Amino acid sequence: MSGKNAGKAPVTSTSGPNHELSALACPRHVHEVDLFSGGAQEHWYEAYPLLHEAMPVVRLKGEGPTPDTDGFILTKHEDIARVVKDPERFPPRLHEAIAQIEQAQNSGKTLPGVNAMLASMVTLRPTHELYRSHRQELTDPWVGPGASRHTDMIQDCAHRLIDRFIGAPHIDFVQQFARPLPQMVMANMLGFPEDDIPQLAEWGNAQVAAFVYGKGHRNLLSQAESEAQFEKLEAFKAYVQAHVAAKRAQPQDDMISWLTQVHYEALDRPLTDLEVNGVVYAMIIGGLETTQYALEEAAQLICDHPGLWHTLKSQPTLIRNFVEESMRLRSPTQGLSTRLTAQDEVFQGVKVPKGSLLHLRFGAGNVDPDEWDCPFDLNLARKALTRHLVFSAGPRVCPGAGISRLEQNLAWAILLERLPGIRYAPNNTFEHQPGIMLGTLALHLDITGAD
Repeated sequence: MSGKNAGKAPVTSTSGPNHELSALACPRHVHEVDLFSGGAQEHWYEAYPLLHEAMPVVRLKGEGPTPDTDGFILTKHEDIARVVKDPERFPPRLHEAIAQIEQAQNSGKTLPGVNAMLASMVTLRPTHELYRSHRQELTDPWVGPGASRHTDMIQDCAHRLIDRFIGAPHIDFVQQFARPLPQMVMANMLGFPEDDIPQLAEWGNAQVAAFVYGKGHRNLLSQAESEAQFEKLEAFKAYVQAHVAAKRAQPQDDMISWLTQVHYEALDRPLTDLEVNGVVYAMIIGGLETTQYALEEAAQLICDHPGLWHTLKSQPTLIRNFVEESMRLRSPTQGLSTRLTAQDEVFQGVKVPKGSLLHLRFGAGNVDPDEWDCPFDLNLARKALTRHLVFSAGPRVCPGAGISRLEQNLAWAILLERLPGIRYAPNNTFEHQPGIMLGTLALHLDITGAD
């Protein structure tokens, strides 16, 4: 997209033939923008330039943390970055849930629907200081800066997946590579048998149900949906507990075994079984979806840009740049309503009262024309490529950013080495799944060569 057209809707797969599949019409005016109704996924990237120009802050009346408060959508990079980098001024909404669980426990009550991750957070990371310790001591060695320990394992998983389809002319890239790769990596890292991946995938779907089927910016499930979700997660909790018990008795070289043996310095004690369970829950919920959708959307960008495959193949040092730019352009997590205002604030001239709920629209912030020249261009020479907000930013940046980046870089290096190329097969609709994640339901590719 040229500089003179930088504010217009991009010509990408999100503005292609899938438009006719949407229940919503493509917005032409800012007042026609709806980011959350059914079919909105097909028009997000046409909506963002309209919001940036005319309504960078959107008020959602009565959709705050309580019925008498409001929600606000932030779409500008500077606003979102300001929020995520200051958790004191913009506290995570999860802190409210932790406080409610603690209050119930202190009064001898048990709140319904509390999953293992939330329960473990009460002791492991109820404060910003303990969150930092939790990350540094418990997750960074495995999915953060220490993720490189998994290089050989990730490469093995990628090669084994490619071995299954290397002779075929066509594949569904989602089902045959983008989805199973992070599933295999996560199972091996945690210490689960690969044979259990189909069941683990069902539980993973249950974990993210609110982000797929939930309504509005708060991702609200119905009571029936919430009860069904909790029932499945209780089964997952029991599964993890069995593995925790086995690995306490006979530790192996995996993350669960390590968690059962580690001495958590921040609390000066070992972790309880529930705490280990909660850490595992967080790994699953954060380690599958982002990488799957990032790989799938990156494949579309290669197909959309003739010659890009050959450029990356001949200059593999550009793969890292490509991974970062593709995530910026097609943010896997489009937005989350995770932060509150601890005081009155002003964003883009709009007054936001204390106690409001902020929906941080990462996808919009990552194509903000005030942050990037020609924001819809795929520019492998772009400076400061990692300043995008795909993994959030600041002290509470996604703990799994390291392993996701590693998986994507290794995956594309191996795909470029082993395949002659990729192009769209003729049977694609590019229809996206519902919810706040950007990912097509299927991606049919011809793998016999590239343009």
